[in-house]
Order: sequence, then structure tokens, then C-alpha cells
Amino acid sequence: MHEHERSALLLGREAIENLKSKCVLVVGVGGVGGMCVEALARSGIGHLVLVDRDVIEASNINRQLIATFETEGQIKVEAWKKRIGILAPDARVDTIYATYDSHMNSVLDQYPIDFIIDCIDSIASKQDLILYALDRHIPMISSMGMARRKDPSKLVVTELEKTSYDPMAKRLRLWKRKERIKGKVMVAMSTEPPVKAVPGQPLPSMIFVPAAAGLVLAQYCVEQLTR
Repeated sequence: MHEHERSALLLGREAIENLKSKCVLVVGVGGVGGMCVEALARSGIGHLVLVDRDVIEASNINRQLIATFETEGQIKVEAWKKRIGILAPDARVDTIYATYDSHMNSVLDQYPIDFIIDCIDSIASKQDLILYALDRHIPMISSMGMARRKDPSKLVVTELEKTSYDPMAKRLRLWKRKERIKGKVMVAMSTEPPVKAVPGQPLPSMIFVPAAAGLVLAQYCVEQLTR
């Protein structure tokens, strides 16, 4: 049986062939982005462009798919390229080991990007990527905050303007209104109120919500690309 046989039974063979021709940009390949990349590779996306500046740390092991004691210290995007080479050897994977901001836009313009998935932690970088997608009319979805939450069943996909509970989404809403930015911005968010963070400590997080969010983002991407 072909590796995408069961996917074809669900989506149709034409859809699977279409996914092979698509290029998806994923910015941020940590807890959310990593699971998203895994799902995209297993779904048959033919070309992935991965952007991230992090290396794998022991503190990632509780929630990031690529993180093991064996991969500790490796560059995340390169570790993902190696993994995808095993999962989907026919897929093209381009990696950019850097922190995304608007200065990278000319580099991204070299790729035939069909869809953008934002899994960045930085608000400023999220704003730059949203503007990049809107300016170039590339469909995208942005992940809101997934740390400080426990219940993956609270995840939803909605428009940025319709979000609630999420501090990151609130800041982006205010920015979008202040700058009078036009265009719909789709996001994945949790309706679960975040637990309180302790100042000076890392944000509390387990695998459940970030990983589920990665799957939600990937599913939305695949759905849009096969419409």
C-alpha cells in the first residue's frame, strides 16, 4: 500500500497529488510548529520552508517532538530536515537558521510559497509575518499563545478580531486596529484562560496544547490547499 493510500481515501487522490505541488512556510518549529511540520510532512506537502533560530535543549523534551537526549544541542530546523528525509524522502525541505523579521522578506520571496503558518513567540515577528502575508496575498494562519494551558479540547480556529482570553491575540488586535491594517487574519487559539506565570521563570507548558495546536494548524492548511 502506498504511504498516502489512506489519506487518499479520505481526501481523494487528486487532493493528495495537489499537496505534492504545494510549498508551505512554517516559521517557528518548537512545540507548536514542530508537530505542525510533522503533520504536513506526513500529509504529503511537497515543499517545506522551515525558519527558526533555536537549538534543541533538554527543557524541550517534555513537549517538542524533535527533542530527545540524542538530538540535544542540534539546530532545530536541521534536525527537522533530517527527520522529514526519513518520513517523506521525496519532499523538498529548505531551512533558514535565523530569527524571522521583515529583513528576511526578500529571502522568502525566492520561494513559491502557497501557505504560511506562523508559530512564532515574538509579537514583533508575528506582526511582520502577518504584513508579509497580507501584502503578498498569501493565505496564512497564526498560532496564538499555547503555553500556560492544559486542555487541548479548548482549541479553536477563528478570525483575530473574534478572539478572547488570549493576551497575545489582544495585543495583535490592538496593533491591527491602531495601524488600520485591512484583511482577515486567521488564528488558532485556546479559549482556556492561561494559568498565571511566575515572573523570572520560563512559561509553564506541557505537550498537550502545543502539540494539538500544531495539528490544528496543519489541518487548516491542508484543508485550504485542497479546497
